[in-house]
Amino acid sequence: MVAHVMGTGFEDLPAAAVEAAKIFVLDTFSCALAGSTGPSSDEALTAAQLWGTGDGARVWARPDRLPPTSAAVVNAYQIHCLEFDCVHEGGVLHPMSTLMAATMAEVDRQAGLGRKINGRDLIRAIAMGIDVSCSIATSSNAPMRFFRPALTGGFGATTAVSLLRGFDGPQLHNALGLYYGQAGGNMQAHIEGSRLLGLQVGFAARNALVACDLADAGIEGPKDILTGMYGYLVLMEGDYDLEPAWSQWGKVFRLCEVGHKPFPSGRLTHFAVDALQRLTAEHGFTADDVQTVTCRVPPLANRLVGRPDIPNPQPNYAKLCLGYVCAATLLNGTVTQHDFAIDALANETTHDLARRVTVIEDDNPDLNAFGPQSISVVLKDGTEHSLTIERAIGDPLNPLPRDRQLEKFWACWSAAKSEMPRARGEALIGIIEQLETLDDTAVLVDQVCPAT
Repeated sequence: MVAHVMGTGFEDLPAAAVEAAKIFVLDTFSCALAGSTGPSSDEALTAAQLWGTGDGARVWARPDRLPPTSAAVVNAYQIHCLEFDCVHEGGVLHPMSTLMAATMAEVDRQAGLGRKINGRDLIRAIAMGIDVSCSIATSSNAPMRFFRPALTGGFGATTAVSLLRGFDGPQLHNALGLYYGQAGGNMQAHIEGSRLLGLQVGFAARNALVACDLADAGIEGPKDILTGMYGYLVLMEGDYDLEPAWSQWGKVFRLCEVGHKPFPSGRLTHFAVDALQRLTAEHGFTADDVQTVTCRVPPLANRLVGRPDIPNPQPNYAKLCLGYVCAATLLNGTVTQHDFAIDALANETTHDLARRVTVIEDDNPDLNAFGPQSISVVLKDGTEHSLTIERAIGDPLNPLPRDRQLEKFWACWSAAKSEMPRARGEALIGIIEQLETLDDTAVLVDQVCPAT
């Protein structure tokens, strides 16, 4: 793993990986801008302002500056709190969230020291970080107990920051071990829909920076951090196999396997949203016509989003409740952040329909599979319509069209905490399109922060 990271330069990246980096840098910034008005984002900032003095990094969509470690927590929370950030389905993680929060805090930190990180180096760091986090995650055969977007995302973030600091192989190895000693994040927050979920992503971003600080100071970390007696894969996954991921280093670049989330709800709900949109468009029925909905889903989907609908749920609970998301889709034609506002979450019409959604676990042997998912709708006149979705919209093999990518970007841009001029959004799009030619990537953060 370390040899692959250190031996891969920007020139070794395929064009598809470079393009994916640009696409998901833009997408991740947009998620953070919308997340700046997400649940508890103000409170997260208030708490972070108590964690020490310093102004080495900026908080996106806000005028605030914090120490890099604190800014990484807040920015990562803003990226993930709306459940809108991109996914790697094979690893069951949001690989850019922890990584982008940490790397851009590092870009700001180095800018404050008079150093510039160019676009080629940033793209390389992102690509290698994603390779590390996603390869570790895809090695697991076990149902997820610990929250991989935080845990394995942190390994990726540590890798990326290490590269931006110019670490050699032994320093990178130390940093990964020092990160592992801080790694944490479990699935209880997911089950309860707690806002701690997004904070766990933030803690991993912070801990990646701390690990690199410690490695920079010459402190050594443990080395056998994946398959040792108490290594990550042994202790926190249990059932794992390093193949085929370990034989694919340098042949498969995991950035090319990352997909969009066109809806701000759990990715495992997107199959049903996709199916219901297609079925209503083809057959012309509305929510008023629906008697029942049955979703046949893999074990992972049943476990993570097959939860019962409840009255007045927290936003993150509803985003991870397949019944609620199906009902919102049928009533509104799509799923947007407005479906998780306080008044929407109390809407009895939505909950009445959600209670008529049944989730059934299928016999898929892959405990980490997202699909296929089969959605059946029975209308009040007895008519039944069904559709099986192999890959939901946004999957790399069913990609989100560019116009819908930009539609998502502008919707997020307009939801930012601070007023963001459209001209600055246009500038950000143009800069990212030419990211590999950029001399100083701190200009990216300039575009997503209000002028001071």
